[in-house]
Amino acid sequence: MKEKRIVQGRELEWVDIERIRQLTAENPTWSRWRLSRLIATEWDWRNAAGQLKDMAARSLLLKLHERGEVELPLRRQTPPKWMVRQGERLAVGEWDCRPLTATLGSVGELRIREISAHKRERQECRAALERFHYLGWSGDVGENLTYAVQDESGRLLSCLVFGAAAWKCAARDAFIGWSADERQRHLNQIANNRRFLILPFVRIPRLASWIFGQVLRRLAGDWKAKYGHSIVLAETFVDRERFAGTCYKAANWIHVGATTGRSRQDRTHTLKVAVKDIYVYPLHRRFGQELCR
Repeated sequence: MKEKRIVQGRELEWVDIERIRQLTAENPTWSRWRLSRLIATEWDWRNAAGQLKDMAARSLLLKLHERGEVELPLRRQTPPKWMVRQGERLAVGEWDCRPLTATLGSVGELRIREISAHKRERQECRAALERFHYLGWSGDVGENLTYAVQDESGRLLSCLVFGAAAWKCAARDAFIGWSADERQRHLNQIANNRRFLILPFVRIPRLASWIFGQVLRRLAGDWKAKYGHSIVLAETFVDRERFAGTCYKAANWIHVGATTGRSRQDRTHTLKVAVKDIYVYPLHRRFGQELCR
C-alpha cells in the first residue's frame, strides 16, 4: 500500500502500516489491547475532550488484520479474573419483579441519570439489557452514553444506550442530503439509539415518550461534556416485524424510510436480515447545515 487511504476515520500512509508490522513482529507476546493503546499514544489519536482513542485504534487494527495487511496477536481466550467475577455478578443479579402499574402522575418523581461513569448502575443496566432485551447486549465500542431511569426508591425502570451512528444508511443519508465526503467528516455528529428497554414488569402509559422527551433534551449536552464535540441528530432502527415504532412516533421522531434487509457483512448479496424502519430526531434546528459543510 503506497497511497493514502481512510481506515476507521483516520488517514493512513504506508509508513503507518510498516510501523504496526514492526511493533507486532518485535513484541509477539503483546495483547491487542496493549498494541492499540501504544498506537493511539504514538499517533496522539484523541477525541475532542482529549481522551485517547484506543478503542478506535483497536478497530482500525482489526480491519487491517481482516484485510491481511497486518498480523495481530491471537485473541486471549481466557478472560482476566476480574471479568469472570463481573460476569458472575451480572448473571446472578436479583431483580425486583413486582408489577408496577401506575400513571405518570401517580408513580412519583422519576430520575434519569447518565451512568457511564457509575460502575454499579452501568452493570445493572447492561445486565437488564442482556436478560430482557430481544437483542441482548454484548457491549459497545467507541463513543457512547447510557441512561438509567429509576423511581424514587432507586428501582430501575428503563435503560437507553446511544452509540456511534451507522456508517451508511441510504434513507438517512438522503434525508440529510450530504455527500460521501461530508458524511465522513461529520458522521460523529450523529448518535444512534442502539437500545431502549422498559423492564417487562413496568406498566406506565406514555412512559416511553416521556423518557425520550427528557433524554433528547439533554443528549447533545451530555455528549459534548463527555467527548468534547457536539451531536446534532439522533437515529434509530426499529425491527418492523416486531415493533410498530409507536413510542418513537409519539416522541416526534421522523420516519425517513427503511433498510434494504441486507447486512453490512453481506458481501455476496445473499444474506437476508430483518427490514428495519429508520427514524431520526433533530437535536439542532440547523442540523442539515451542520452536517452538510
